Amino acid sequence: MSLPIEDYALISDCFTGALVGKDGSIDWACLPRYDSRSTFGALLGTEDHGRWLVAPVDATASSTRHYERDTMILVTRWRTADGEVEVTDAMPMNDHRADIVRRVRGVRGKVRMRQDLRIRFGYATAIPWVRQLKGEHRPAIVAVAGPDAIVVRGAQLHAANHSHQGEFTVGPGETVDLTMTWYPSHRDAPAALDVEASLQRTREWWTAWAATCAHEGPYRDEVVRSLILLRALTHLETGGIVAAATTSLPEAFGGERNWDYRFVWLRDASLTIGVLLTHGYNDTVDHWRDWLLRAIAGDPGDVQIMYGLAGERDLAERIVTALPGYQGARPVRIGNEASTQFQADVIGAVMLALDHGRRAGNVETRFSWALQRALMGYLEQHWREPDHGIWEIRDVPQHFTHSRALVWAAFDCAVRGVELDGLEGPVERWKRERDAIRADIEMNGWDPHRGTYVQHYGTTEVDASLLQLVQVGFVDAEDPRMLGTVKALEEDLLRDGLLLRYRTETGVDGLPPGEHPFLACSFWLVEQYARSDRLADATALMDRLVGLANDVGMLSEEYDVEGRSHAGNTPQALTHLALVRAADAIGGLPLWPGL
Repeated sequence: MSLPIEDYALISDCFTGALVGKDGSIDWACLPRYDSRSTFGALLGTEDHGRWLVAPVDATASSTRHYERDTMILVTRWRTADGEVEVTDAMPMNDHRADIVRRVRGVRGKVRMRQDLRIRFGYATAIPWVRQLKGEHRPAIVAVAGPDAIVVRGAQLHAANHSHQGEFTVGPGETVDLTMTWYPSHRDAPAALDVEASLQRTREWWTAWAATCAHEGPYRDEVVRSLILLRALTHLETGGIVAAATTSLPEAFGGERNWDYRFVWLRDASLTIGVLLTHGYNDTVDHWRDWLLRAIAGDPGDVQIMYGLAGERDLAERIVTALPGYQGARPVRIGNEASTQFQADVIGAVMLALDHGRRAGNVETRFSWALQRALMGYLEQHWREPDHGIWEIRDVPQHFTHSRALVWAAFDCAVRGVELDGLEGPVERWKRERDAIRADIEMNGWDPHRGTYVQHYGTTEVDASLLQLVQVGFVDAEDPRMLGTVKALEEDLLRDGLLLRYRTETGVDGLPPGEHPFLACSFWLVEQYARSDRLADATALMDRLVGLANDVGMLSEEYDVEGRSHAGNTPQALTHLALVRAADAIGGLPLWPGL
């Protein structure tokens, strides 16, 4: 059985990633991209669905681990009765290679180590043909199945029941380097990696990237780690930003709220761009904007709410029966049906990110502004239609208040583009649309009896997404309407001090009820508290939330309060970017730098 979600740590080369468990097992890796088929899939099943274990033979060994400074290099210190070893896990920053390095270094005494390698390509549908690689100066095997191949080098392995096993001993100062490289099976195996040079290059790359972070405050360590994780989830070449590194980790254990998050949501990517810009990474907006232009090129009526890492549109959802699911949570889904939904808010998120870029000094190109004008034309025709909303309900579309507010923000950004940046556009028409949307929200999205904005028109239910009305500039944090909304959220959605997205018992999403508090929503509440003169409440909740991170600073999508465990896909970009925003608010950073 796979470990608790919080027992995993991500290593990444900004093309893909692997999850390393506290037990020394890599239980999830999709190569060469986050959305590729899995090579190791034990996270969604058992060890027989693919893993690579490197750990002491001594079953009583204990361990601690950390990331090496501000990098994605993971260091695990193992202690046994006979001595100590360090295992350094990394995915080197080597362009156009997909490598995993596992360096074992003796620290004290002699420690017997073991490997258990179970290669299962194609979401555990293919057990490969494995052979020894001749002509190498150290032991090496090649595994091939269909389009996929890997070469594993470093220590002797022998076949045993569809796995490869091996043991070796390390003493003080001794080093054993284990490497694995994925490559297309029709090509020859890549040359052996220079491990020392690759680790040093990787160390320097991450350290240099993190050194430019502009943030000071009591949560600086958490902010920097979150920004590093967001960078890790951003494809180095295409600029696409995945929502998480995993698929089908359950929001409700044993339930069916299991989704594939290894794609680029326009909303999540736009919000990520916003926090990166705020912290000095101005170059990211141009890279992402180029991705955006490629992804949604053509008729704006064909815009999707998510795409593949290179802008792929076909994300058809299917169920993989070869993987039994995380601790039995079925189904395991590949692809995401929500890619075909209409979610009006995503265009607002995109416009906000690009507007934020202009405020930070980025210059629009002729093509990028033309795209934004086309998106506004599409919204003019469709903003009055119901949509599936930020939570991607799989039932009847509604007129979600949050969606309407993001549409308002889209027009507001377009107006600023003309009035502040000298861009061309029908500004008076956009102003009329903006005013019409505000009037629509105040008429239909407001409950005058309770004094709160509501989840969607025609209901008295509230939704944590309403906290974003402040973030997008629709209402001030200290406005009585917002304070009334916060009071309603606290009354209806707080569970042991953490915030649910909405009450699933209403059936609005078309799924069985029940889920855990959504961590991004609680960070949004921190931000709201900080911006409405409730700094003590903001700090208390922030301290609790950052305390929920695992031992290496990672957070998933949700938190199971009763089970005291992470839930949902991990690491979750939305959670970590919301953490950064919350820390900024506590630190007094203005909501809209540059305005």
